[in-house]
Amino acid sequence: MSKSETKHETKLMESVIALAEELHFGRAARRLRISQPMLTKNIQDVEALVGGPLFLRDRKHVALSDAGRAYVQQARISLLHGERAVQSARVVIQGMDAIFHVGRTPCADPFLISTLLSIQLPLFPRLKIDLASKFPMDILQDLISGLVDLAIAHEPPESPLLTCVQVAEQPFYIAMAKRDGLASSPSVSLDQMDGRQWILFERQLHPPVYDAIIQAARQQGVRPQSIQHVIGPEEAFPFVSDGSAIAFVVKSAALRMARNGVTVRPLNESNLRLKTCLVCRADDDSKIASEFVRAFMRKMPDRNKHQQLPLAYPA
Repeated sequence: MSKSETKHETKLMESVIALAEELHFGRAARRLRISQPMLTKNIQDVEALVGGPLFLRDRKHVALSDAGRAYVQQARISLLHGERAVQSARVVIQGMDAIFHVGRTPCADPFLISTLLSIQLPLFPRLKIDLASKFPMDILQDLISGLVDLAIAHEPPESPLLTCVQVAEQPFYIAMAKRDGLASSPSVSLDQMDGRQWILFERQLHPPVYDAIIQAARQQGVRPQSIQHVIGPEEAFPFVSDGSAIAFVVKSAALRMARNGVTVRPLNESNLRLKTCLVCRADDDSKIASEFVRAFMRKMPDRNKHQQLPLAYPA
């Protein structure tokens, strides 16, 4: 493909993306600083190329078709890869620092984060790690879109777009008041939580994990009195500390909550264990990504060593 053809293809993708975001030909044309007829022609050229409409439109409305959504998703990735290619070349030519973008959830295991930040690559001595924190599903979308190079994610969904390697598996923890009867046990099972008020994370934060907890309870005939939903463990603390509720938390949240009258116990349910994975894009063949994952795994000789929360459990 010639330079002029590449430039034209880039303009076509930019036209479709702009119209998809603006859903208005006039605004999209002004944003691209081209005429509206030129924008219309670019859209028609792409639709002729793919063999069908990317937009559903009449005189007053513009909407993205299913084919259009698929095209826009890949076009964004393609443009981002082009920008990253230029950035990578400049890193080499100008001796600049290479930046490796990593996404993590706010509840990621502190041990895994410290391991990640300790990595040094001999082939990339000036590598800098840019660590961003987002909700699980948002991180994976950023990874697919190319906004991050690697993600530390809980229970990532199977996808041909992603490559995953498991680095940890841990139980959930139940946070409770120290005076709670459950605190006398070294661990807690779902049947011991029957009829109690539960605090769970919002389903939208991680639908598959949330559904797995609810399904496991139903299969055992366990019914909470009620379920209160929170975004972060800090919201659950006052209700747990006063003894009115017990909360499902992950390891990092358990470490923060075990204070001021609150204690935690591991949830003893073999089918409810949280798997943590390093996730990359399946099409990412960059040297930095492969070297980084290898270096991380070399620092994890015994994945089971850090599964249990190293806390004392006073009653």
